[in-house]
Amino acid sequence: QFRLVESGGGLVQAGGSLRLSCAASERTFGNYNWGWFRQAPGKEREFVAAITWSGLNTYYSDSAKGRFTVSRDKNLLFLRMNNLKPEDTAVYYCAADLSGRRNALAWRSYEYNLWGQGTEVTVSS
Repeated sequence: QFRLVESGGGLVQAGGSLRLSCAASERTFGNYNWGWFRQAPGKEREFVAAITWSGLNTYYSDSAKGRFTVSRDKNLLFLRMNNLKPEDTAVYYCAADLSGRRNALAWRSYEYNLWGQGTEVTVSS
């Protein structure tokens, strides 16, 4: 019954921007930490960013730092991506950490319990 649904992916030129959204089916997901991951063709899923339930703490991968911004509003999660590069091309997934972690952010995919179906981002050179 609990679902996460991503949107906002698409085709963009290098240097452009996109904002991804993730909507949780239940408002109670506002009580959990969330994360963004991505998976490029032929590669493993990798961590992008995470945010605490309060929105006060965030954590980014080195590739995302300075270009991407994660934010949230109630049961909505966002990822603002600026200065996109071809190597950012991937399917992007949002995920919820239902463990009850509060101020510590998880970055390993197995620490997240619920996943969306993904939204595809393609960055052309």
